[in-house]
Amino acid sequence: MTILCPLDFSAASAGVVAYAAALAVAHHAELRLLHVCEPQEDLAARLPTFSVASSTQPCAERLESLRTAAVQAGAQHVHTEIVRGEAAPEIVAEARRQQADLIVIGAHGCTGITRFLMGTTAEIVLRTAPCATLLVRAPLSLSQEGKHS
Repeated sequence: MTILCPLDFSAASAGVVAYAAALAVAHHAELRLLHVCEPQEDLAARLPTFSVASSTQPCAERLESLRTAAVQAGAQHVHTEIVRGEAAPEIVAEARRQQADLIVIGAHGCTGITRFLMGTTAEIVLRTAPCATLLVRAPLSLSQEGKHS
């Protein structure tokens, strides 16, 4: 079994990796952590004060840190990949390339006109993925918990 876990390095990423790692452990699955460098990230690489190495290195370091967390959680076969392009199509393409059985992706709760006009990466992946997709919501903060009780 192969689990693909796309990451955007938001605050919720560590929680999404923990969830994906737990599933990988339970199912003896391969876990593939993916980050897609979108065009706006590539722009930083083209500015004279930045080098390509400096724009890619922080992503590689963050991804390696999340890989280490997955291994510490017990996942045995954890791989990382950084690709360039638009997030949703690249995630779906990677799921096809890796013959993923499951995509575990964070849901950021985009609503209203932004969601209507743009859609969310997670929503597009959910609609177009070649395999099952699990949306993981970030845990509620203490201030939000009181609003939902």
